[in-house]
Amino acid sequence: MERIGDAVRGELGRFGSTGSMVDLIAAWPCVVGETVAANAWPARVGRDGTLHVAASSSVWAFELGQLEGEILPRLREALGNAAPKRLRFAPGPLPEAATAASEKRRPPPLQPTAEHVREARSWAAAIGSEELRKTVEKAARASLARADSGRTVW
Repeated sequence: MERIGDAVRGELGRFGSTGSMVDLIAAWPCVVGETVAANAWPARVGRDGTLHVAASSSVWAFELGQLEGEILPRLREALGNAAPKRLRFAPGPLPEAATAASEKRRPPPLQPTAEHVREARSWAAAIGSEELRKTVEKAARASLARADSGRTVW
């Protein structure tokens, strides 16, 4: 059975230098790092061998343009002859970011114990405003449950 990557590479290879885009896109996050890859992504290879990279903002485009001398050698090391001759960064559309692993599997919400509820109620009892008292009580219950669980805020 033929792998889809080989089929895509073969099809893109019919268009000249864009055939290397598959390898380039595969290598990009490893070469530039996760943060840069989240803010800049290869868009196309020009006829002159220039890799045009879409950046999330003009600031990212400018800063990465200043780092071309560091990025290009790493691309050459990873891709060999398939590496682009030059880089050009400009603001442009990026692919949708994948959902972060931490967002995929959120731990279940913490449930305060009866002791947490009693303690939170006693802390908030002296507050005159009912709305504020309920809000403080709710926050205190959550804080007490989190403190006992060992989970951090971040």
